[in-house]
Amino acid sequence: MKRASTARDTSESPARQAYAVTPHATNEIGTYEPKAIYVGTGGNITCRLVGDSADVVFTNVPDGALLPIIPQYIRVTGTTASDIVALF
Repeated sequence: MKRASTARDTSESPARQAYAVTPHATNEIGTYEPKAIYVGTGGNITCRLVGDSADVVFTNVPDGALLPIIPQYIRVTGTTASDIVALF
């Protein structure tokens, strides 16, 4: 079995890195495209997915949810969820 540090990374592979996301009006969430986002405290998430041209709202996301989406932006306006973590 390969060690995690040398295994090939694909979109289906488990995340190797994570960082907290602070919703913002215009800033992208990071340099790298995440594999998913974790929502610690539920609520609504307003975001723009990579490759899309309009924002979308995920409503009533429960505490502890793992969303298999690749967001480019997570907007502060309309986002009531918190403790959001991007997984890479």
